[in-house]
Amino acid sequence: TVFFCRMVPLLVALLFLCLGAEAVDRSNFKTCEQSSFCKRQRELKPGQSPYRALLDTLELSDSRITLQLINDNNKVRLLLELYRLHGNMTRVKINELKPLKPRYEVPDVLITDPPTEPMTLVAQDENGLVLSLGVDEQRVIVSARPFRLDIVEGPTVLLSLNSRGLLTFEHLRLRKDTSDTDFEREGLAHSLRSNSSQKLKEEDKPGMWEETFKTHSDSKPNGPSSISLDFSFPGVDHVYGIPEHADTLKLRNTDGGDPYRLYNLDVFQYELHNLMALYGAVPVIISHNTERTMGIFWLNAAETWVDISSSTAGKTVFGKMMDFVQGSSEVPQTDVRWISESGIIDVFVLLGPTPNDVFAQYASLTGTQAFPSLSTLGYHQCRWNYNDKEDVKTVDEGFDKHDIPCDFIWLDIEHTDGKRYFTWDPHKFAQPKEMLQGLMDKKRKMVAIVDPHIKVDSGYNINNEIRSKSFYVKTKDGADYEGWCWPGNSGYPDFTNPEMRAWWASKFAYDQYEGSMENLFIWNDMNEPSVFNGPEVTMHKDALHGSWEHRDVHNIYGLYVQKATSEGLIQRSGGVERPFVLTRAFFAGSQRYGAVWTGDNAAEWGHLKISIPMCLSLGLVGISFCGADVGGFFKHPSTELLVRWYQAGAYQPFFRAHAHLDTPRREPWLFGPDNTALIREAVRQRYALLPFWYQLFYNAYRTGQPVMRALWVEYPKEPATFVIEDEYLLGKDLLVHPVTDEGAKGVTAYLPGKGEIWYDVHTFQKHKGAQNLYIPVTMSSIPVFQRGGSIISRKNRVRRSSTCMENDPYTLYVALSPQVNSLHDFSIHCLQWCFILGELFLHLWDILLLFSNLAPDSNFSTAAWIEKVIIMGATQPTSISLIAAGQYGTKSAVEFEFDSAASVLTLRKPGVNAGADWTVLLQ
Repeated sequence: TVFFCRMVPLLVALLFLCLGAEAVDRSNFKTCEQSSFCKRQRELKPGQSPYRALLDTLELSDSRITLQLINDNNKVRLLLELYRLHGNMTRVKINELKPLKPRYEVPDVLITDPPTEPMTLVAQDENGLVLSLGVDEQRVIVSARPFRLDIVEGPTVLLSLNSRGLLTFEHLRLRKDTSDTDFEREGLAHSLRSNSSQKLKEEDKPGMWEETFKTHSDSKPNGPSSISLDFSFPGVDHVYGIPEHADTLKLRNTDGGDPYRLYNLDVFQYELHNLMALYGAVPVIISHNTERTMGIFWLNAAETWVDISSSTAGKTVFGKMMDFVQGSSEVPQTDVRWISESGIIDVFVLLGPTPNDVFAQYASLTGTQAFPSLSTLGYHQCRWNYNDKEDVKTVDEGFDKHDIPCDFIWLDIEHTDGKRYFTWDPHKFAQPKEMLQGLMDKKRKMVAIVDPHIKVDSGYNINNEIRSKSFYVKTKDGADYEGWCWPGNSGYPDFTNPEMRAWWASKFAYDQYEGSMENLFIWNDMNEPSVFNGPEVTMHKDALHGSWEHRDVHNIYGLYVQKATSEGLIQRSGGVERPFVLTRAFFAGSQRYGAVWTGDNAAEWGHLKISIPMCLSLGLVGISFCGADVGGFFKHPSTELLVRWYQAGAYQPFFRAHAHLDTPRREPWLFGPDNTALIREAVRQRYALLPFWYQLFYNAYRTGQPVMRALWVEYPKEPATFVIEDEYLLGKDLLVHPVTDEGAKGVTAYLPGKGEIWYDVHTFQKHKGAQNLYIPVTMSSIPVFQRGGSIISRKNRVRRSSTCMENDPYTLYVALSPQVNSLHDFSIHCLQWCFILGELFLHLWDILLLFSNLAPDSNFSTAAWIEKVIIMGATQPTSISLIAAGQYGTKSAVEFEFDSAASVLTLRKPGVNAGADWTVLLQ
């Protein structure tokens, strides 16, 4: 028995690995045809909607309007709530007027109850009503029969709801073989009688009351509960978002195939260019054309499918709304249809009109990217698994021996005592504090994995505490839900329970997590949740989280795991230190709690390519701290692929190498001295730019703007940028075109912006914008360009870790443009929550460079200083003067040299403190 118990985790792992050894087994995951609610909804074709607005039920208050809708086929009434939100947003909620029991409404995603603004009734007749949104002639037009809602601005229709008649709301109902007595037990009989008397009999369809997939049965005790609503974007050809999918940045037309699926799943060796669900789900779509950017946030945590189709606008007669309509049948239109299994319709329409407006609007609802500590923006070395304490020490020393910077070494599941999280293997990692102290002495850190499946073992205190507190998810029959994962038989904590989350957070205290120290951080994997023997490798939908079924909360489970872990790391330091938590599963709002990565990719060129649109898509919906496993998790990369991946990863937000247990070791010095040198240079470029990365993340934290940006975000009126996904911007000032093709001798980069100037950061060569530029490449090439009119700070004295560089000097790279006066934020980090924020101002007419500390009263100071200023696109001055803080009127000469061939001016040793005010004047 003891031998069998010890073998169970190994057998589970071998079974799981063997089932998917070559590629994803599609048969493990549903298609729309196999998902009964998706199939039912898709059987409904565009046409006349059965829903009608009952205008006599209109109620208008300072914060909202309410209006009842009726389905003329079954006489079920719905309640429409309409809100005008501060910041040019509109919220639409639709629920049953009198449901048999409450329907799930997603909590904990919105950071606050969104502030509302009053709407006014402009006009009303028997056909509909018109409401003013109070902004730029914006109106909401509600048509009564059939129900339809249009948001217009002047004569232009911005967005239409239910224009194709696909609103569907499967009301909760009495099962035909269920008596009133059964409902009396649940206190539902009164609600049932008050509703069912007016409803017509409806046909039961397959899968409404029970559904089977492979060997798994879903009991569906509440019956059918799915919802659907269509949206139309007149004049729009390009929509983006709804991650996570290993597919193109611009969303594809789904006519004739499956919709995009949003359902967090552990997909082993996922395929590329497939609309299957992956590990995370953010139900946000962004539309864009040259005139406007808008967004739709569909707040629903259940399994969701999204159909996208193209059509032409202007074909439907709207009654009185025709007064507002312009255009012809030639106007393109993109139609989006959302289908969710349960919950209510709760939609936020983000009306832009610019990309940055949409980012700010979404951030006002769900929060911004957590502001990470500087070290987490450095390089992370990971593997499943480093064998023991000595192995960790050897890897740590390898970075020093080969002069490659590194901030974090990671431990996967094998570091634990038999996959019991919050523990250490008593033989391989017997003295974890000694190991962590060794890293701390080098100013390095560690990340250890803590997964949310708990080994069912009466000798394991974590399991015993969760069971005693009844914190596990329950089966439909009320027992603790158990499934198979890495430890073997496992329980799954109910992270939707705030008491459970508080308890989980407490386990990260230093006196609870034995062996932990302040330089240990956390990785939450398998939190979709992954259940090896469950339907679609996840939890049964009829499992219970308190009174809610798992089907209601599935996509938010991973967010709750990361939230609880992040709060635990904050609490362990008394709120002083910033946490770092990596998650695989995510939802809207996950950006508030840490980083994500693209999951179990493979060592293939296609996976390197797809990492760019995958991270760009996440950035568009608020999650900036994204990266892909450098080198690929599965399989073994060629040396060329590995080098190219390091070069690409060095210019993506989260920079971690990771590899599968069965792959050969691939620390960056194991591929010969030439490749080691290439990888070293890529990593060093990352570290030199850490001040820039830090500023980008501060900006994301402050504004919601993505760190890694699609080109169209900054050049929204330039159609050539709308489908580009092999290059991207970091902030607005660096353009990166990684080399992602095997054997490439050159790449063609599009440099955007008519009138812009772009400088090659390696050669300082100047190029004009709005052109395709062919760039010859060698194995050392990383095509990167700096925008004219920008200032970027670097630390060129690269050391073993970011902390070692804390007081090292800065070099400022100033890229001139004849059309731009520049104002740039500049930040200097410290290890906790403090930093210096200043402004660098470049005034081109007088060639004036000025730094001003925006927080002079802060208690944080720095020993770092300005070592050098490099100005690209300059002319030779006759003299350069420095005016330091407190010395106004006193000028000191600055040494300089001018390269006339490259038009580069270098100021040497200005010598001013990086946190002090100073001015440089060129004459």
